[in-house]
Amino acid sequence: MACGSTSLWAGETSWFCCGNAWGPCSSAGGGACGNCQSSAHHGAWPNASQACWNITRPDLCGENIPRRGCGAVMKVKHQCSGATVCITITDCGPRTKDWCGEATCCNGTCRTNRVLDLTPAAFSAIGNLSSGKLPVYIYE
Repeated sequence: MACGSTSLWAGETSWFCCGNAWGPCSSAGGGACGNCQSSAHHGAWPNASQACWNITRPDLCGENIPRRGCGAVMKVKHQCSGATVCITITDCGPRTKDWCGEATCCNGTCRTNRVLDLTPAAFSAIGNLSSGKLPVYIYE
């Protein structure tokens, strides 16, 4: 899987559980794409499909996120530390509309609105799970 360097988006990321038990997760479903695993570098994108968009509604927070479906590959860069992880989209989420205006900041710059969920394995590759959310840049 090749991670790109073309800027796609910037926002907040949080983490979620899917697939077989791993780390802080118990057994969960396989996500919208059916192959999501908490132990893999997977993610959930709010515009993975029209049905997903209808649930997540990032537009209600002023986000016009491009469509990227199951299997899309993204590079996620922690805004504060510069740490990166390459992920594959395997699920729909987060429900951006539920966190409109929520902000995570570092180095004097804030990112608002959750636009990406990462599995625990992907999240812990760039930050500490206990932080709960991180400001990130997203590339394809």
